[in-house]
Amino acid sequence: MSRTFVEMAGRRLPLSNLEKDLYPSYGFTKAHILEYYRRISPFILPHLKDRALTLKRYPEGVENDFFFEKRCPSHRPAWVKTAEIPQEDGERRRVCLVNDLETLMWAENLASLELHVPLARARSAETPDSMVFDLDPGDQANILECARVALTLRDLLSRMGLASYVKTSGMKGLHVYVPLNRKETTFEDTKTFSKAVAEIMQKHYPDLVTAKMDKKYRKAKVFINWSQNDASKTMICVYSLRAREKPFVSFPLEWKELENLAGSGDPEKLQVMTSEAVSRVEKKGDLFQEVLVKKQKLPHL
Repeated sequence: MSRTFVEMAGRRLPLSNLEKDLYPSYGFTKAHILEYYRRISPFILPHLKDRALTLKRYPEGVENDFFFEKRCPSHRPAWVKTAEIPQEDGERRRVCLVNDLETLMWAENLASLELHVPLARARSAETPDSMVFDLDPGDQANILECARVALTLRDLLSRMGLASYVKTSGMKGLHVYVPLNRKETTFEDTKTFSKAVAEIMQKHYPDLVTAKMDKKYRKAKVFINWSQNDASKTMICVYSLRAREKPFVSFPLEWKELENLAGSGDPEKLQVMTSEAVSRVEKKGDLFQEVLVKKQKLPHL
């Protein structure tokens, strides 16, 4: 095993196997991955801060086996911040908190290509900061259909007085976030509301939308997955890499941009790779910043 030591914030951090190609069909090594997360760190860290991190690790690269690590590894450095969060069985789980660059680099050295976080912070694990609509295309549908659904959903939410923000999943779909940032909000509130909205969409657009979990209902339609609004669920963090043949990123879009891309007829244009992600955030800033701070109240349906 090759190893390099770097100094960060007064800490000596070992980085191993930097030459290892973790995206072999594209040629993207662990060194490239660490450099991407270093450059994107000012934008991703606020969205990781104080959230229980689930590491999705690909030690042999994206074409080989992976595993999820929800508990913070026992071999972590002493300076890695952790928290304990309740589990459904009444036990508590110690999780990693990625609140600084050195912790992010440590996590990426473990080949944690994908970073998944809950909709709540660890200290308030039962209080979601946001509500999410996870738009997942079924067979014979793609991200362009998801874009149509997202735009319609945006307009529906706007009529209810709710602002929403959209990002690519980095895979096939889109994620529409509704920031709430209110201590009074519960996951029961967000799940009930999101399910009702998904069913309204299904009723009015039956040829395009389904709110039903069963995959047999998803053919040529977009499934609005409202069930992600749950304390036990996680979402791919904005700006996280995805484990695909190329290093695509879960990336925020402006609504106007989505309108233009939806009309282009080219699903590839809705995929953002690492180099584009870095150049875009350095030019435009964090389009998802409002998700962290905007306060909104769910109306009664």
